[in-house]
Amino acid sequence: MNTNGKPCVARPLAISLIIFALFVSPLAPTSNAQRNRGKRQSKSGDAAALASSKRNPEIARIVSEINASNIERTIRKLVSFGTRNTLSVQDNPTRGIGAARDWLYSEFQKVAESSEGRMTVEKQTFEQAPGKYQRIARTTTLTNIVATLRGTQPASENRLYVVSGHYDSMCTSPTDAECDAPGANDDASGTAAVLEMARVMAKYKFDATIIFMTVAGEEQGLVGSTYFAEQAKQKKMDIEAMFTNDIIGSSLGGNGVHDPHTVRVFSEGVPSSETTEEANVRRGVGGENDSISRQLARFIKETGERYVPSMRVMMVYRRDRYLRGGDHMPFVERGYAAVRFTEPNENYNHQHQNVRVENGIQYGDLPEFDDFNYIAQVARVNAANLAALALAPARPKNVGIVTTRLTNDTDLKWDANKEPDLAGYEIVWRDTTSPVWTNSKWIGNVTIYTMKGMSKDNFFFGVRAVDKDGNRSPVSYPKPVR
Repeated sequence: MNTNGKPCVARPLAISLIIFALFVSPLAPTSNAQRNRGKRQSKSGDAAALASSKRNPEIARIVSEINASNIERTIRKLVSFGTRNTLSVQDNPTRGIGAARDWLYSEFQKVAESSEGRMTVEKQTFEQAPGKYQRIARTTTLTNIVATLRGTQPASENRLYVVSGHYDSMCTSPTDAECDAPGANDDASGTAAVLEMARVMAKYKFDATIIFMTVAGEEQGLVGSTYFAEQAKQKKMDIEAMFTNDIIGSSLGGNGVHDPHTVRVFSEGVPSSETTEEANVRRGVGGENDSISRQLARFIKETGERYVPSMRVMMVYRRDRYLRGGDHMPFVERGYAAVRFTEPNENYNHQHQNVRVENGIQYGDLPEFDDFNYIAQVARVNAANLAALALAPARPKNVGIVTTRLTNDTDLKWDANKEPDLAGYEIVWRDTTSPVWTNSKWIGNVTIYTMKGMSKDNFFFGVRAVDKDGNRSPVSYPKPVR
């Protein structure tokens, strides 16, 4: 292992350069792209084809170590607390949100023991008074469990990636603190996935920092995640990406469709934090589908389908499900890139329901309706992406299309990355109607480049950073600059 924790393979320099050149070669020859003036077309939805088919062996090992049995044990333990409603008892060792909180804290502490001191675990506790949230009628103590796996590269350790699930649950009424609310899918599934990812990844070293978090108060109005996101904003934490996993437990929907090979990833287009000035620019140049959250979703699709090829990442161009929300929303509202993972077909008989049998139908969020192997697959997609992000350079900053001259070329520029293992950059592009990046060109370690004969009117462009091991950052979408 080298000093930043990445695998180090001895080989002659000449061979290394040849392999690297092959690894970062474009999907389609640039000369053809220029001659055809954009007529080339990749297969629809083939996001994974954009990046090299070569897989990082360390990420592949992480994916292989995710264990469905561990996930099942966590879910059944969380269900055993009877209810995890945020308003439920906090001082009972066997029932209620407090028992779940303490058990999760203990489990994350056990995980941290394998990290050689790189992981720390804390209870982020705060009091929420009534007034702000309709579903909190009395002053309530809430606790987020936050496990931080510090990065090992000085240039990247303050760059953060957050993955979360919410450990609270509810019956039909979100304020009923006494009823049994097993919450096996919503959201013991997401919580168990996060704990399992932490268990596996704590043993590995990454350039950047990963935060594994389980939050409370989601069912009361995203209370725990809002507190964390606001604290992060006030502290100016450099959160480059946030994933929430919420309702990832079942491969069988209420519509009767069984689909164990698809996970939905929701991402917003127009940023929730967009200013009036930014909106005016967007209307002038386009980019409704090019927010930082949507670039993150494209990265997740590429990476997830490369490392877990049996899974399809279904990008959904919405912030969340129709008129609904999740714990990623406080992050996008504060300008962070954030997405939601959710199963493809929900079953509303097993979501926000009192446990009962009615007209021969079983209602309630019970563990027998979870598919533990499916949850493990979703966790693998998450883990592959977290590892890829934390091993790669940061996405390029201040990327711009230079508008000082009228031309059929496209002039791009950006700030230089600071990572010591940076190799250079790729330009990516797509037709304006394509949902994913379809072409790329390796341009080396430069910060200015002209795409000859390719008009900014006809294509969307982006820039991503690549390190010497071939790890790629998410794409940065350019703004007009002079």
